[in-house]
Amino acid sequence: MRTIIAILAVLMPGLAAAQINKCVDAAGKTVGYAAQCPAGTRAEQTNIKSRPVAPGAEQKSLAERDADFRKRQIEKQEAADKAKTKSAETEQRKRACEDSRAYLKSLQARQRITKTDPKTGERTFLSDSEYPTEIARAERNVAAHCK
Repeated sequence: MRTIIAILAVLMPGLAAAQINKCVDAAGKTVGYAAQCPAGTRAEQTNIKSRPVAPGAEQKSLAERDADFRKRQIEKQEAADKAKTKSAETEQRKRACEDSRAYLKSLQARQRITKTDPKTGERTFLSDSEYPTEIARAERNVAAHCK
């Protein structure tokens, strides 16, 4: 007996589906779809069946669904912007790391390095006594940029 009641309880929501009719006015124009057509219209059967709302579930209005959709779109756009910004920052850090390492390598190879005098704007070469301090500064830059 309990088994039969359990089976009926499971099948009940499926049986409760209502037939949706096409409502046609006197001129033959379709005015809408409903389970019960308004006065002055005739009902034509369709193959559409409505499902009852599950217990505890709420039916959202069109405005609420539209607002939810817009919110999801905004969140998706913000996530894409955030990912784009993060990738740009990662690329910039990578480039700064590579530049710092290349400069350190050229200093360690004792290549001729020029610097610009901030007062006069002239380019001068690093002297042999300036290389150790410049190498130390370049190593700090590598440590800062290449984490």
